[in-house]
Amino acid sequence: MALEITQALLNAQSPDANIRKIAEDNLKQFQEQNLPIFLLSLSVELSSDEKPVESRRLAGIILKNSLDAKEATRKEELLQKWVALDPSLKLQIKDLLLRTLASSTQEARHTSSQVIAKIAAIEIPRKEWPELIGRLLANMTSAPQNQQENIVTWLKQATLETLGYVCEEVSPQDLEQDQVNSVLTAVVQGMSQNESNSSVRLSATRALYNALDFAQTNFENEMERSYIMKMICEAALSKENDIRLAAFECLVSISSTYYEVLAPYMQSLFELTSNAIRSDEEPVALQAVEFWSSICDEEIEIQEECEMGDDDYSSAPHSHFIKQALPVLVPLLLETLTKQEEDQDQDEGAWNLAMAGGTCLGLVARTVGDDIVPLVIPFVEQNITKPDWHCREAATYAFGSILEGPSLEKLAPLVQMGLPFMLTALMQDQNSHVKDTTAWTLSRIFELLHAPDLKSSVISPSNLQQILGVLLKSLQDAPNVAEKVCGALYFLAQGFEDSAVPMTLSPYLHEMISALLSVADRKDAADSRLRSSAYETLNEIIRCSNLSEDAKMIEQLLPVIMDRLEQTMKMQIISSDDREKQGDLQASLCGVIQVIIQKLSASDATKAAILQAADRIMSLFLGVFGCRSTTVHEEAMLAIGSLAYATGPEFDKYMPEFYKYLEMGLQNFEEYQVCAISVGVVGDICRALDDKVIKYCDGIMTHLLKDLSSSMLHRSVKPPIFSCFGDIALAIEQNFEKYLPYAMPMLQGASEVCARLGGQDEEMIDYGNQLRRGIFEAYSGILQGFKNSKAELMMPYASHLLQFIEAVFQDKDRDESVTKAAVGVLGDLADTLGVSTSMLFKGSTFYIEFLGECLESEDAQLKETASWAQNAISRVLVS
Repeated sequence: MALEITQALLNAQSPDANIRKIAEDNLKQFQEQNLPIFLLSLSVELSSDEKPVESRRLAGIILKNSLDAKEATRKEELLQKWVALDPSLKLQIKDLLLRTLASSTQEARHTSSQVIAKIAAIEIPRKEWPELIGRLLANMTSAPQNQQENIVTWLKQATLETLGYVCEEVSPQDLEQDQVNSVLTAVVQGMSQNESNSSVRLSATRALYNALDFAQTNFENEMERSYIMKMICEAALSKENDIRLAAFECLVSISSTYYEVLAPYMQSLFELTSNAIRSDEEPVALQAVEFWSSICDEEIEIQEECEMGDDDYSSAPHSHFIKQALPVLVPLLLETLTKQEEDQDQDEGAWNLAMAGGTCLGLVARTVGDDIVPLVIPFVEQNITKPDWHCREAATYAFGSILEGPSLEKLAPLVQMGLPFMLTALMQDQNSHVKDTTAWTLSRIFELLHAPDLKSSVISPSNLQQILGVLLKSLQDAPNVAEKVCGALYFLAQGFEDSAVPMTLSPYLHEMISALLSVADRKDAADSRLRSSAYETLNEIIRCSNLSEDAKMIEQLLPVIMDRLEQTMKMQIISSDDREKQGDLQASLCGVIQVIIQKLSASDATKAAILQAADRIMSLFLGVFGCRSTTVHEEAMLAIGSLAYATGPEFDKYMPEFYKYLEMGLQNFEEYQVCAISVGVVGDICRALDDKVIKYCDGIMTHLLKDLSSSMLHRSVKPPIFSCFGDIALAIEQNFEKYLPYAMPMLQGASEVCARLGGQDEEMIDYGNQLRRGIFEAYSGILQGFKNSKAELMMPYASHLLQFIEAVFQDKDRDESVTKAAVGVLGDLADTLGVSTSMLFKGSTFYIEFLGECLESEDAQLKETASWAQNAISRVLVS
């Protein structure tokens, strides 16, 4: 089969589609019919230097993809298939892969390194390949006899690369400390200046980057730590750019992982990084800046956690590296701001040294607060009027970068003094880069320093008209500038939200809306983010407007937006690009209509405008479902949820036609965001229709239960589905009884899953909190729905529910929303089931401590809920 697979692999890369298709089908059939021999054949192909490079490359890729996948279910399936293979066959494959590390073909060595690491990720945690590390290390210390020097070099380079990949794939607890020590020794020796081959030193330095997570014990030992740091610093001075880059990447990793032991090395590290920032190649300089950004991140986290009273951080070492380096670090970063690229397209957002320097400067400001101001303001004053645009733009960028961190009292006078110059000079500068950065700085000012209720707000009745005049005029500028101006208007409007001070945007609302609609109509707006930015800003202006003053204008805007949405359905679609632009525009317009619905529905006096236009609005929303765009479907569904809330029981007349689209959304596993939003719309409809929704509930519940049982469902959709159970139960009350035998096992199963999610990474902790909240919202809705008629139906589930609440109480990773939901369900349980639960509460005491904690909370809503729950339980116990 070896000759056949070679040809099949070559044919699978043929430019002829027919030949390629036949080869791909043959390979797939071979894989499905005899996986062991298929994998062995690929390994033979990869290991043989007589085979074509093209067939070896593809063999390695297929082999790697047969061992790992991004999707968790597929990954587990592949793992089990490998585990089930005959041990002797696996041994053959692994020997062939290890032999390939000495191949004369670099691609084969590289791919083999990756495949070995994928196998290691499966076998090392299962203690099934204990000899791997030893065999790899042997390649470094005992080169094969009578081998040419270049073969020895290839083997060492590939071995170090493999060690790096293995460290990337396995967890630190999977290797014994003596193995870690040996790996680090081999890697550091590979980095040594005594190693004449630069490719070996590069692989060693990259391997060290992946091995750093394993080096906790070694970094606790001063001698070993200092030796590792010495080797990295030497590599950072290497003649080869790639090695210097890899060394600085190691330093960035160390700055966050081993911050607490860096003090003895900081003087040397400052010299290294400052030289790199000033004079090295940009990729290396960027990593040098990133080192200081990473130090800032560590110190900001320590400071924030200490302020919150976190015991884990109160004893954490805070070395104040940034504060100590401030007098020399800030000038260094300010230098980078003048290194902008002349011809860079600002819409592309390409990362460069000036951007990295500004970002780091912002982090420094957050780290040291007011102390940065006297170091930056002289730079701003000296450069803001210079003839060279690089200097003017750098000055504006520096000022905008430090706005988050220092106190309002320190910044407000400076902003008030500089604002007129920004508006009259910089926003009308001849250079587009300067105007772009100035608009960005203005948006930062309005985001961070503008709220009329603040004593030192930078916006006042005396300068508001000038600000708006300049911004609205600048909307006609180049797309990149106009987009930043949209951001400035967005935050300007946001600052007036819920303001108690009698200063609003009402006198300028018509002018602002007209200007933004004109921007959205610009011919160049559709080819950039400008059009969507204009509509996002329009949404925020409507959302933050004063309804008592602005209702008429918002009512007049509604038919204008509806007309625009209707026009999109008549657009001529010739290419996929046309369809994408149509979808983006429809999504933006649906978003604007949703915000208008929400705004006008907030008052009975203005809701009439929505009710009058509801038929046309719904017709337009149904029309856009014909667009094959996930974003459009999401926005249309969200807007329909808002319309259901606004129209209440009247929404029933739209259900027969809308229901088919709702079903499609509930079954859309591929675009799970649409599925999640569709589930949320079911909740909106339940609240709007109450028991009128009952005729659709069989179909809806069937879809929701199927979703929960499907392996294709994205996990993020499960919490809203459980919450939706509660919405349905609240709407149809005792009629939910028929769904109880199906819904309750799902809820109980999910609560058991929650118990297994504790102590994992932040993402899983967050998901666990979402899942708990969804489960509690389901129980709450079901309990309240049965309260007046069939409360006894919930009695068989009461004990399990109380145990779940106790488990959540014991979990310190729960967030505040979960606490509120748990306390609410605790009260619902007592309130709905009454005296029937007296023995349950008498047999449990955790709730006393739980409610006690909540009653001492500063959150008024939580205290109120806890007080109600306590009273409900007291009534049960007294009865």
